[in-house]
Amino acid sequence: MSWLASWDTFVKVVESGSMAGAARRLDCTRAQVSKQIGELERRFGARLFDRSTRKLFLTPSGEVFYQHALRALESVELTEVAVRNLGDVPSGLLRISASVVFGRIWVAPLLPRLTARYPELECELILTNSLVDLAEDRIDLALRFCKTPPEDVVAKRIFTMETVICAAPAYLARHGTPRQPRELVDHQCFSFLLSDNRIWHLLDRAGTEIAIPVRGRIQFNEPASILDATLAGLGLAILPTYLCCKELADGRLVRVLKDYTPRIDFGRHLYACYMPSRARLPKVKVLLDELEAMLKPVPPWGRLSD
Repeated sequence: MSWLASWDTFVKVVESGSMAGAARRLDCTRAQVSKQIGELERRFGARLFDRSTRKLFLTPSGEVFYQHALRALESVELTEVAVRNLGDVPSGLLRISASVVFGRIWVAPLLPRLTARYPELECELILTNSLVDLAEDRIDLALRFCKTPPEDVVAKRIFTMETVICAAPAYLARHGTPRQPRELVDHQCFSFLLSDNRIWHLLDRAGTEIAIPVRGRIQFNEPASILDATLAGLGLAILPTYLCCKELADGRLVRVLKDYTPRIDFGRHLYACYMPSRARLPKVKVLLDELEAMLKPVPPWGRLSD
């Protein structure tokens, strides 16, 4: 593909600021670079550079061509990577996106195991609570909590998030353990993923909803901070079990009001989302297999909700 070499040369000239600089990067002569640029200008019938004695400047035609050339070269690179990655052994760069807390606790520990098992595999974990554009951000696999996944991606449901009401033993020793939802009005309460932190909506075992007004002198918009405050004995909290399972297991937190389930307005389902072009990549498959082995059929924290 002779055009590919000349387009790459053009981009290198723009990035280097001179034909001599591009020649050094390409390990060729300045005359060869000049010849390729001249051929491009003749092919397009337009000047791509204005030249001074010291520097090159892109013309308006050159600006347009530069933007298109960048995208074209990137597409070629992605195509080559995708084809190479269709082998049997996971290899190349695996870019994963996940929410900050879930990704830090459950996804990050998986990556050293994967890279140790597959020496040709590299991983990047992007932790963000914002939705990412899989194509634009070159994300191979995104883990998203949502009610329904985007329609333009392949989506696989991994598990459904459960939540519990819990508190530190020290807090319950000082303020008592609530036995009925109405007793929550006498406690400091922290909320996670609720549209209104002043009202807790609880479902009893029959599915009947109870709305309980609660109060809390301190509120947070981030679950790890709520966990810290709850462990410090500052109040009761609604927390996802994936966040507090270890603390419940070792007794640093105690579940209360076990007959009632918090109603969560936010998406409870965790989906693994990826572009159709990533579906057959071994690097994506091995991460999905690891996640499913860990989280299905019962997540490691699932037994705590019984």
